[in-house]
Amino acid sequence: MPSPDQNTVPEKSVLIIGGGISGITAAVEAAETGCRVYLVEKLPYLGGQVARINEYFPKLCPPYCGLEINFKRIRNNSGIEVLTSSMVEEISGIPGDFKVRVQTAPEYVTPDCTACGDCAVVCPVETDDPFNHGMTRRKAIALPHELAYPVRFHIDDKVCTKDSCKKCVAACKYDAIHLGANAQTREFKVTTVILSTGWKSYDPENLTEFSWGNSADILTNVMMERLGAPNGPTEGKILKPSDQQPARKIAFVQCAGSRDENHLPYCSAVCCSASLKQAIYFTRQDKENKADIYYIDLRVSGRNEDFLNRVEDNDQIRLIKGKVISVDLDENRPVIEAEDILSGRKIRADYDLVVLATGIVPEIPGIPVTLLDQDGFIIKESLENGFSAGGCCCEPKDVAATVQESTGLVLNVLKGNA
Repeated sequence: MPSPDQNTVPEKSVLIIGGGISGITAAVEAAETGCRVYLVEKLPYLGGQVARINEYFPKLCPPYCGLEINFKRIRNNSGIEVLTSSMVEEISGIPGDFKVRVQTAPEYVTPDCTACGDCAVVCPVETDDPFNHGMTRRKAIALPHELAYPVRFHIDDKVCTKDSCKKCVAACKYDAIHLGANAQTREFKVTTVILSTGWKSYDPENLTEFSWGNSADILTNVMMERLGAPNGPTEGKILKPSDQQPARKIAFVQCAGSRDENHLPYCSAVCCSASLKQAIYFTRQDKENKADIYYIDLRVSGRNEDFLNRVEDNDQIRLIKGKVISVDLDENRPVIEAEDILSGRKIRADYDLVVLATGIVPEIPGIPVTLLDQDGFIIKESLENGFSAGGCCCEPKDVAATVQESTGLVLNVLKGNA
């Protein structure tokens, strides 16, 4: 796509930092009103955390259909330029006339790639697949996931032995692999900036009381999403990672590191609904499957209250009000110790899988501390004119709320309020 003169500023042009559902929504909404859009994403593909989700709550529909529609909108709009594997290095200037410098990592695989996969067949190096949170292996050159946009293979240069191995180059019929590529820097001007940098899951390494890392059958909620996904490690079958046998009994531990002054002091808003959803699609796989959800408070609202009613009516799911004290191992089988608040009894029970509902941590690369609240989220009111922010970098929220907010941000840009 030809780029406009870097010394001119279109009447309405916007830099969007972050290519998750928040940034994608803002990009297509802005571009379809005539704005020039630069969408910058640090990963080699768009979609962020939503691309890894198995099903949305409360409708329990797959996110891929919505992403595919938005990717088509991006492909069909010449006003959007997508810069993946890229980071914003500097923003200078004044509202209406910002100068932006972006660095893009070496483009070892060019847009000439057809995703045929011949390169991966001959690649001798394997590494943990980050898309599946390390639960599977992939080649050093691979398509990030089956609906990746851009549809292009990507080389993990942390493990690729490109100095001595050029098998992928020889296998490529389209001359799309250039192992000598270098990082590139771009500069352009925009009138406004939207921050949609998203979130990451709280690091379970901090949760020693839950025996994290001591058993493959103790997962986080984001790993459970991949385990349930048709394109995940087990093609959607909920199997124990330790022996690949079907899981029949799962415990969901709510607020794993959340609402805790030693970890995350805040509630991440979506964890309860996410665990309810995961319990439903787990019990849906077999009428003998059982799920226990240990919770402090079930924080659901709006239409998700009806979703909660659906769970309460499911005799395969048990809701236990009580904080989990610890997760131990008995002959490598996870064992939970907890207190049942309503009955006053202590519980000790073993499970095939334990799923830790870890919270949302904002991704805020390069954001000054003065613009953040005590929990590390961006304070919208602290942003200077010309800047706005949305999505989970501002506060935890679900996909529906994020999409609505991003559309609102674009309306403010068009009105000149951002």
